[in-house]
Amino acid sequence: MREERLLKILVGPLVSEKATMLADAANQHVFKVSTDATREEVRAAVEQLFDVKVASVRVLNQQGKSKRIGRFQGRRNHWRKAYVTLEPGHDIELAGNE
Repeated sequence: MREERLLKILVGPLVSEKATMLADAANQHVFKVSTDATREEVRAAVEQLFDVKVASVRVLNQQGKSKRIGRFQGRRNHWRKAYVTLEPGHDIELAGNE
């Protein structure tokens, strides 16, 4: 795969209570990814950027929430989320230790 495409796959990490518990308990990390990303592209991007071995990748499409401002109704954009399980012995350090 082309390197410039792999750099655009991962939009950013998702930091939530559930994602933190998964990272601690099951060695899984959650990323917001491009809406047209495939499992193989997510695997390759994580392995290249973080220098780790990926065991499995699960992706899901998240529907945008309906929002209302006064009398105007709208909707946020749909997005895609990826759950990345790492091989034992590998870890991703997202927050720098100071």
